[in-house]
Amino acid sequence: MSEQRKTYGIVVLLSVLGLALGCGGPRAFTRGAYEDPNEIEMLSDHFNENDLQLIAKKMVGSLANSGYFVTIQGRPIIIIGKFKNSTSEHIDMRSLADKIQVNLGQTGKFAFQDKAARQEIAEEYEYQQSGYVAAEAAKGPGQQASADYLMTGEISSIIQEVGRDKLVYYKMTTKLHNLRSGVIEWTDEKELRKKFEKKRTRW
Repeated sequence: MSEQRKTYGIVVLLSVLGLALGCGGPRAFTRGAYEDPNEIEMLSDHFNENDLQLIAKKMVGSLANSGYFVTIQGRPIIIIGKFKNSTSEHIDMRSLADKIQVNLGQTGKFAFQDKAARQEIAEEYEYQQSGYVAAEAAKGPGQQASADYLMTGEISSIIQEVGRDKLVYYKMTTKLHNLRSGVIEWTDEKELRKKFEKKRTRW
C-alpha cells in the first residue's frame, strides 16, 4: 500500500471516530422558551411548583377572607415562623412560605416582619447611631413595631404503590398564632392527591 493511501485511510478513520464520539457524547440543553408558570404540568411524581402554587392560593384566600380578620381595623403584622417538612422528599419550604407571604401582602390586608433580617437591622441601627447620620433622622432600638401574629405550617405526605399505579397524597396545615394570647386565631389545610401510572421506558 502506498504512503498516500495509508494517509488517506488514517484521515478517514479519524473522521469516523470523531463523528461517533460527537454523536455519543454528552448532550446539552441549547434552546429554550418561556412558559406560563401557572400552567399545570406534572413531569414527575415529586412535589413541584404547581403544588406550591395551589397550596399558597388556598391559604391566602382562606386567611384573607376569614371572619376573624374581616372585623380587625388596620393591617395586622405577621411574622413568618417555621414551615416544617414532614415528607420523605426534599421540599423547599422557604419558597412555599415566601409564596404565601407575597400573595398575602398583595391583598393589602397584612403587613410583615422579616425574622431573618433582624441581625442586619441591628447592624444598621449601630451604623445610624454612630454619628454618621443626623441625630434627628437616625433610627434605633426601641422604635420597631411589634408583630401581632406568628404563622407556622407543616406539610406531610402518604405514598401508596399498587401494581403499576402510584398515589401521592400531600396535606399542608397552616396556623396563625396570636402573640399576645398564644391562641390559634386561624388554621386551615390544603390536600393534594395525585395519581401516576408506571410505564415501560423505551430506548
